[in-house]
Amino acid sequence: MIAVTFVRIGMIGSSNLIEGLLDERASRTDISIRSVSSGCNMDEKEAVDVTKLACAIPSDLYVLVSPNASMPGPRTACQMLKETMKPLIVISDEPTKKMAASLERAGLGYIIVTGDPMIGARQGFLDPTEMAIFNSDIVRVLAITGVYRLLHAELDRVITQLKKGGPIQVPHIVVDDKKAIEYSGIENPYARAKAAASFEAARQVGRLSSEGCFRAKSRRRYLSLVAAAHELMRRSALLADEAREIEKSRDSVERVVHLSKGALATKKRLLGRLSKPHSVQDAHSETNTSS
Repeated sequence: MIAVTFVRIGMIGSSNLIEGLLDERASRTDISIRSVSSGCNMDEKEAVDVTKLACAIPSDLYVLVSPNASMPGPRTACQMLKETMKPLIVISDEPTKKMAASLERAGLGYIIVTGDPMIGARQGFLDPTEMAIFNSDIVRVLAITGVYRLLHAELDRVITQLKKGGPIQVPHIVVDDKKAIEYSGIENPYARAKAAASFEAARQVGRLSSEGCFRAKSRRRYLSLVAAAHELMRRSALLADEAREIEKSRDSVERVVHLSKGALATKKRLLGRLSKPHSVQDAHSETNTSS
C-alpha cells in the first residue's frame, strides 16, 4: 500500500476535491491518503506548523497544493518536505511558472495549472458565500476541461511507479488549454471549442483578480475589477457546462474509473460496459485516440 500525504497551504481550485480524485468511490485498497491543511492562510508560520504535521506522517509521496509556490509559506514547506527524501509534487497556479526551473533542478515535480485563477480577495466584496460560489464555478471548469483528470492521471502514474519499486519520474507540466483538453475525453469539436474558451476565460479571471487585488488603488476600481473577475468565472463555468451537455446529448461522455487495485477502466456510453482494467498510460492513450 502506498501512503500519499497532501499538504494544502492556502487554497486554489486544484485544492478542491484533490484527495477524492484518486479514490472517487472509496474503493481502492492500494493507497492510503492523509491530508493536512492551513486553510486559506499562507503565512510562513502556518505553513511550517502544517508541514511539521505532514512530515510526521509516514508517507511514500507528498503532494503540496498551494497558490503561488514562490511565496515564503509554500516555499518553506517545499524545503521541509524535500528533506524527507520522499518524492514531492507541487501543484500550483500560474505565478509558480517563474520558479518551475528551480523546482526541476531541486528534483521536485510540478503541475502548474494556468487556468486555475486567483479569487477576488478584496474586503467589501469577498464573503464566505461569494468564496463558495467562485469555487463551485472553478471546480466545474477544472473538471470538465480535463485538468482534474490530468492531475489524477499523473499522480496515479507516480503511485504505480512507487508500487513497482522502480525509478520515479515526477511530472514537470505547465497546463494550458491544449494540454487540459488532451485529457478531457471530449469528442465533439464544438464541445472542445467551448471547453477551450472556458479554460482561457478562467485564465483571464486570474489577471483581473490580480489587478484588482494588488495594483488597483481606487476602491471603486478594485471592487469593479474583482466583481468583473467573478462574473467572468461564472461565464467560464457556463461554457464548460455547455461542452459537457453536448457530450451528454451524444452519449459520448468518457468515464475513467479507478478499480480497487488502482488500475483504470473506461467507457464512452452511459449504458455501456467498462473496459478491461488497464494502466494509466493506456487510459490516456485511449482518450487521445477517441478525441
